[in-house]
Amino acid sequence: MPLDDWKTTPRIPDAAVGRVTSADRLRPVPLSPTGTPPGETWLSDAELIARSLADPGCFAAVFDRHGGEILRYVHARLGLDLAEDVTAETFLAAFRSRDRYDTTRPDARPWLYGIAVRQIASNRRAEARYRRLLASAPLDLVTEDFSDRAAERVSALALRPQLVAVLDGMRWRDRELLLLVAWAGLSYEESAAALGITVSAVKSRLNRIRVRTRASLADTKPAAEER
Repeated sequence: MPLDDWKTTPRIPDAAVGRVTSADRLRPVPLSPTGTPPGETWLSDAELIARSLADPGCFAAVFDRHGGEILRYVHARLGLDLAEDVTAETFLAAFRSRDRYDTTRPDARPWLYGIAVRQIASNRRAEARYRRLLASAPLDLVTEDFSDRAAERVSALALRPQLVAVLDGMRWRDRELLLLVAWAGLSYEESAAALGITVSAVKSRLNRIRVRTRASLADTKPAAEER
């Protein structure tokens, strides 16, 4: 399924909600407060997840809001071949564990990214292969591969051989944190929630990552300057 088709899919796949039929699904839920029609109440992610415990169809709206963003992040990490399956597995895992969601957190994005990170972790070899593929691809092909809005955060230059080597040399936890901040655009607080660590730990790790990355790249030129 093309990225654009998945992004605009109006409901979560049946497999991720125990084959809930369309007749059982929640009435259309606005995707943003500003788009809420008069007379309709805006529901936070936390409220939708809480409602989904009694009415599983409510969880479809969580997918509507965040499915495209999670897919694009997984695509940037693993490539299109695995992106759809891993995204589906992420939302299936989220659906199954929704009874443990912290409803004091109105935005489910950090929670969903945390689940996606764990799903990506089971495909580390595929991720490493994909990074090396992008590192060796012509610059115009890399740019085309990440042409949609969210994936534009993935700089083509950041996937050149030098930085790919830096990513490969990082501890898994450091790499996950760096990519959540740099690629997914999560804040320190959101990254901490996604990874189950403190904000102070996020700041400390990122500082260490910056120092090591600068040291690793100190004697190398950006790929664009090597031509």
